[in-house]
Amino acid sequence: MDKQLDIRPDETAIYAVGGLGEIGKNTYGIQFGDEIIVIDAGIKFPEDELLGIDYVIPDYSYLKENVEKIKALVITHGHEDHIGAIHYFLNAVNVPVYAGPLALALIKGKLEEHGLLNSTELHEINEDSILQFDNMKVEFFRTTHSIPDTFGVAITTPSGVIVETGDFKFDLTPTTKQPPNLQKMARIGSEGVLALMSDSTNAERPEFTKSEQFVARSIKKIFKNVNGRIIFATFASNLSRVKVAAEVAIAEGRKIAVFGRSMETAINNGRELGYLDIPDSALVDAYEINHLPAEEVMILCTGSQGEPMAALARIANGTHRQVSIQPNDTVIFSSSPIPGNTQSVNRVINELEEAGATVIHGKINNIHTSGHGGQEEQKLMLSLMKPKYFMPIHGEYRMLKVHAGLAEEIGVPAENSFVLENGDVLALTSDSARVAGHFSAEDVYVDGNGIGDIGNVVLRDRQMLSQDGLVVVVATINLANKEITAGPDLLSRGFVYMRESGEMINEGRRRVFATIRRAMENPNANENSIRNAVIEDLQSFLYEKTERKPMILPMFIMI
Repeated sequence: MDKQLDIRPDETAIYAVGGLGEIGKNTYGIQFGDEIIVIDAGIKFPEDELLGIDYVIPDYSYLKENVEKIKALVITHGHEDHIGAIHYFLNAVNVPVYAGPLALALIKGKLEEHGLLNSTELHEINEDSILQFDNMKVEFFRTTHSIPDTFGVAITTPSGVIVETGDFKFDLTPTTKQPPNLQKMARIGSEGVLALMSDSTNAERPEFTKSEQFVARSIKKIFKNVNGRIIFATFASNLSRVKVAAEVAIAEGRKIAVFGRSMETAINNGRELGYLDIPDSALVDAYEINHLPAEEVMILCTGSQGEPMAALARIANGTHRQVSIQPNDTVIFSSSPIPGNTQSVNRVINELEEAGATVIHGKINNIHTSGHGGQEEQKLMLSLMKPKYFMPIHGEYRMLKVHAGLAEEIGVPAENSFVLENGDVLALTSDSARVAGHFSAEDVYVDGNGIGDIGNVVLRDRQMLSQDGLVVVVATINLANKEITAGPDLLSRGFVYMRESGEMINEGRRRVFATIRRAMENPNANENSIRNAVIEDLQSFLYEKTERKPMILPMFIMI
């Protein structure tokens, strides 16, 4: 029996360390006896309310406690929500990593940057690779997504086969020439799948996601009708889209200039691995584009999500050193805004339009398609795998719920689908499934170099500061003589303008003076009790006057 959970020796446990009830942070575990296979090590980008937080990563405590059992970290593909936390993961549990060629190239770059490359055991896999351990065997099957080298994972355990799809769609005409291996999926399904863990991102879309070739035709049509310079913005990780844009540009006689560090890395990796056929002669640097006719230039850049420091945002607001908007420019947003980014994207679009560019964006222009399958593809995956038990993954709660409903339509009994949370453990035998407890799997916040040192209290303080500002109370106190020898003074930052609020500030000072005097009369008075009395009384007074609650920060010099 596991020391934390109610897992019997004959049961296989499956769980999410991250990826349930959220988009991102994908990290899943398959466990039997003394062996654990971990699938992916993703990161999540913070919501707006997580002020100052750079990234959100999973809590690896459970995996650290069981590090001797972990045999491998298996990577499905190279997107940040699947590999972005790999250096944090390996700092917690340094285990062998298995990944496809492109994901491996991206991982090597990350590990080199963080000084972990020489201490990490890396293995390149393809869809024919088989990893054999004492109790478990790991196989792979090719799927399609918006990046090459995307795999699903099939793990044979003593209880049965567990399949984790990774991110997928069924694109039968992918630009990467790597179609999904339907035959292998059907073979795995026909041999029997105990449990399926499947991507739920587009579970609310009743559709079959359009092929990348559909987008390619739209891009060709748009490029043919543009006479001026083209600025093409997309995710650097969407190598399928980058490939299409580059090929169309070359066919139309345009030179390609690349802006943005992540885009440069993507182009280099894509060319080295043979996914991008861009000759040296087609690439120009930033200085050359100003000496070429506008109709012979395409700028390929990052910033399709309105990121303020990305190349496109700096071009839009006029702060880019080498590129500024020209009246005949056409800017193409070949992506859809991630939830929470719509405002940032709209701001950049407005700035580009104001600068004189023509902006093409949105579904109406058919210049973007999702990398995730809609409901019809999710039902197809369920039909191919024919699982006995189903655990929807990679999605917010409502998406997981809808996906479980689709499984019921395909024939998986409702009681055999499990909509779980991060840290919940599903224990399986060949003919039974039950929730066998829970381990801690809270979010861990990364702020600069700090990992996990920002908690809810700090975030609440940041929220208060951002909304209502700060009032500092300064006083010198002789506690032995029960005297206030200097002050109190009130200083405001982000709350009220001091010069225009003199009457309220003076009344506040008188209130604080009286509060300190009253607090000092207590026989057990100390700095902390006086501080708390001042915070409580002044906050009440300021709310009464302004209906705002600034952070109160007493700074006492105690004599």
